Amino acid sequence: MPGKGRRGRDGFQRRARHEGYRARSAYKLQEIQRRSKLFRKGDTVLDLGAAPGGWSQVALEMVNPGGRVIGVDLVHMAPLEGVEFLQGDLRDQELQQRLTELAPRAAVVISDMSPDLSGNYSVDQARSIELAELALAIASVHRARSFAAKVFEGEDFQQYRAAVQAEFGSVRTLSPEASRKASSEVYLIGKRKRK
Repeated sequence: MPGKGRRGRDGFQRRARHEGYRARSAYKLQEIQRRSKLFRKGDTVLDLGAAPGGWSQVALEMVNPGGRVIGVDLVHMAPLEGVEFLQGDLRDQELQQRLTELAPRAAVVISDMSPDLSGNYSVDQARSIELAELALAIASVHRARSFAAKVFEGEDFQQYRAAVQAEFGSVRTLSPEASRKASSEVYLIGKRKRK
């Protein structure tokens, strides 16, 4: 059975089930928080590409008490206590407007969005950048203090990294331990410099 060995060595999925997280990606965000301090208690967080909810669970733990997490995804996400959820396409102006009305300002914007993979790496990489650019635009509208977005490394990665740098004044690249070893995904972390 292909892939069985890889899953067998992958303790993150088993650990997620055991600890009550909806996805292994929860551990990616925990590591990002340890290394980059995105969240503060009381923050409002926009979680873009939220389903199945692993990042929303971690974000809620980090910002409570007093914080707020709003998840958005194209696909349905099972209800998660304490998380507000909007279903729809983030490219839709009406959905973006609803998001802005719900939370005119968000301290943190996080995006674990990934394109439907076609098997053609250059196409998939370009689509991942498009989603990350959308996340960056939303972070800019909300004047987010902190930002984290998944991207696939490739041809226009450096150009996107420069855009994050220009928006936030500070950018770093992280590859969390919970990412699959064969994956070319990395996370770009933007933080606004205090004035």
